[in-house]
Amino acid sequence: MTYKDFYAELGKLLYAVADIDGMITQEEKKALQDIVKKELVPAEKHIDGFGSDTAYYTEIEFDFLDDEIADTEAAFNSFIDYVEEHHTAFDEKMKKTVLHVVREIAKAYRGTNKKENELIKKLEKKLLKIEFKSDK
Repeated sequence: MTYKDFYAELGKLLYAVADIDGMITQEEKKALQDIVKKELVPAEKHIDGFGSDTAYYTEIEFDFLDDEIADTEAAFNSFIDYVEEHHTAFDEKMKKTVLHVVREIAKAYRGTNKKENELIKKLEKKLLKIEFKSDK
């Protein structure tokens, strides 16, 4: 697992949550920027080949999918597939971080709506079924 890929996949997940209701608001985009800048970047120590913090790939992927008007279900499934494939590299802290940032994006615009809540519940169920490295 590369950290660049993890953050790109996280960007897909956050896109799926933000766009599940058919629109991404400026409040959700601002929340994403704040999460990346204030939470993900300070916690991440890995950089890419250009010297950029790999946590920025979350925002890059989110913006790319937003520009392409990508399919939310495909974005969500891509994240789940990635986690399942690399489950031995994930620990409880990463799982908690994922759930935290997803909830932050969901509540950014008028609180968490029904579709966002359903997607978060689906994510929680999927993550519960995955055996992470700290669970061994």
